[in-house]
Amino acid sequence: MNTQSKITVLAMVALSFAFSGKVTAQMVKEKTVMVGGAAMYPSKNIIENAVNSKDHKTLVAAVKAAGLVETLEGNGPFTVLAPTDAAFAKLPKGTVENLVKPENKAMLTSILTYHVLSGKYSAKEIWAAVKAGNGKSMMKTVQGENLTFWTKGKDLYIKDAKGNTAKVTIADVNQSNGVIHVIDTVLMP
Repeated sequence: MNTQSKITVLAMVALSFAFSGKVTAQMVKEKTVMVGGAAMYPSKNIIENAVNSKDHKTLVAAVKAAGLVETLEGNGPFTVLAPTDAAFAKLPKGTVENLVKPENKAMLTSILTYHVLSGKYSAKEIWAAVKAGNGKSMMKTVQGENLTFWTKGKDLYIKDAKGNTAKVTIADVNQSNGVIHVIDTVLMP
């Protein structure tokens, strides 16, 4: 194969990658994490990413109902403990439908802000705080109450004020205005 043929083949391979839906320039440039079947881009904010996750439709709807979209699009930084749709499905029947009613906006806002920490805390930083706290670390939420973090094996867990336990299933989903840690249970103040 001569030099011209090699260049042509390389150009065709490069073009096929450039035009394929599987590899985009943005994914190559940014270290993305897949959540709910969608790439989460560190250059996008919490809301811009969350709306693309198939696993967080309930959370996004709740954030909209509580009027927190603008806040979570803001500069932050925020650490969001993001329950999946499956986590919301564990709540008693009718809970979510009741919470998103306009008359329950204050309660919904309280629950959602209980899932947010002011500042950006990576899983590594939370692990270090747990280690420094002899096996647990309490962190204050934006809502004002504390959550208790601890580890078991290679897993990071969170306990809420009601004694519910959530496991971090996907850690360190970096955002332009913070970080998301996906959790498997809704936390309650």
